[in-house]
Amino acid sequence: MNFLKKQFDYLRIPFFIFIFAPRNNKSGMEVTFNEDYLKRLYTDGETGIKKLRFQPQIVRGYQKAVKYLIQAKRKEDLFPFKSLHFEALHGDKEGRYSVKANDQYRVEFTLTETEDVPIVTICNIMELSNHYK
Repeated sequence: MNFLKKQFDYLRIPFFIFIFAPRNNKSGMEVTFNEDYLKRLYTDGETGIKKLRFQPQIVRGYQKAVKYLIQAKRKEDLFPFKSLHFEALHGDKEGRYSVKANDQYRVEFTLTETEDVPIVTICNIMELSNHYK
């Protein structure tokens, strides 16, 4: 039995290799932040603004969602990840997309795709909003 266990040990490759790739990956989306506090929340884990403090699990979810956006080459690459709940927004937020940071918060962003070769997708993160407010 140990023989089989050792034989299939290579199948346990961590899934998070995809998420924690280097930030300056030129093959993924070019991600920009609409507000400085959103960039600080991603890089430092805090906003630096007393009114905009988030719980640690919300910060981790936000950072995870942004890492997925950085790794994706185009919006279709986000479809297989059901936990993100990628969707196009409607109504007054027409033209924006969102992915979930956790059950309560979502990351809203816009996408701009160029038709040049290679295709460049620019993702501008607009806000981290409370979905149920």
